[in-house]
Amino acid sequence: MAAGYAELLRTRHAARLLAGTLVGRLPNATAALAVVLFVRAEGGSYALAGALSAVYGLCTAVGQPLLGRAVDLHGQPRVMLPAAVLSALGMALLAVVGLDVLWLSYTAMVVAGFFTPPLEGGLRALWPVVLKRADQVHAAYALDAVAQEVMFAVGPLLVTLCVAVGSAGAALLVINGLGVLGALSVVVSAPSRRWRSGPREAHWLGALRSAGLLVLLGAFFFVGLALGSIAVAAVAYADGHGSGMISSWLLSALGVGALAGGIVYGARTWPGRPEGRLRLLIGLLALGYLPLALVPGPVGMTALTGVAGVFLAPALACAFVVVDRHAPKGTVTEAFSWLVTTFGVGSAVGASVAGPAVEGGGAAAGFAVAGASGIAALLVLLSTKRFLGEPVRRTAGAAPAENDRNGAVEPGFRAGHQA
Repeated sequence: MAAGYAELLRTRHAARLLAGTLVGRLPNATAALAVVLFVRAEGGSYALAGALSAVYGLCTAVGQPLLGRAVDLHGQPRVMLPAAVLSALGMALLAVVGLDVLWLSYTAMVVAGFFTPPLEGGLRALWPVVLKRADQVHAAYALDAVAQEVMFAVGPLLVTLCVAVGSAGAALLVINGLGVLGALSVVVSAPSRRWRSGPREAHWLGALRSAGLLVLLGAFFFVGLALGSIAVAAVAYADGHGSGMISSWLLSALGVGALAGGIVYGARTWPGRPEGRLRLLIGLLALGYLPLALVPGPVGMTALTGVAGVFLAPALACAFVVVDRHAPKGTVTEAFSWLVTTFGVGSAVGASVAGPAVEGGGAAAGFAVAGASGIAALLVLLSTKRFLGEPVRRTAGAAPAENDRNGAVEPGFRAGHQA
């Protein structure tokens, strides 16, 4: 298992691209915590902190697919580095102006969120170019999903350390400075500079004209919703047991489960089509969420959340492969960015839905939202199986020119008419 990952990371550019992408994504992974800490340090209310964070999240959701489309059209360096610099300047503006001029504070969040560079989608577009072999690409997707869990665990600790050593404003500057350096490390690499998306058909929907991709986005909206509701329900569970630390244990157990599942999943090659395997993984993920509504004691609950996390990273890794296969030609970065956006929006909706559920029925009701969301994700995939069939290719048996596998010409558009 370890040997397979070691071989992958020894491939030229692989470790650098993975590390650069993770560092480049630190600002986005830590924004919610960093903004709340900064607003509270400046004397602002939790309501204001939540509003600024919501603006940041909404603008990130809007910006990711648009910037992803720009990357597909113009290449990675021309889009990602300027976007990273602008996003960092937005956060720097917040750190400098504080809360004295609120419209400037909100403007800073709009800029920081909208220009968050689509590094996730960019990395997944590069893996097939760097690794060549399909089995290594699939393992890289799994390692990518595992690395996300590590980043979301380490990132908040880094923010807290910056606040303890300096200040909340310094934490904003340091984290976003690191983000620019991470993005720079990626875009100056040879694979990033050489990478070009395939020619694309002119279509205002871009990646969203793929029915298979729309099905996947619908399913992962509900997966995100489940995770957002678990975060809220975990806090309510901890309050009910008299210790705020319990929520950290539960969420850490969820992350450890995902970490273990992703490592095991990526260590071997799986038979069959990824579309069918994704349905199985989402079914197992939903099955893991259902027992959370039993809300046993803290030890039992920690064990249940660990089990619930096991199939998350494998499901994400498999979803990356399915996106890769169904993204229309020339839209691969945009397609991956849509998955990031949908997942994030689902998580935000899950948090908002779980709140009233917890108010009415306690932590059990909040965890029940997660279980119901998992079932909904599975139903989306089961009811739309015909849209996630084998992608059509231009030439039977021919290897596609890039990692998005859908080579079908869209009706009503000439193959030579490229956007």
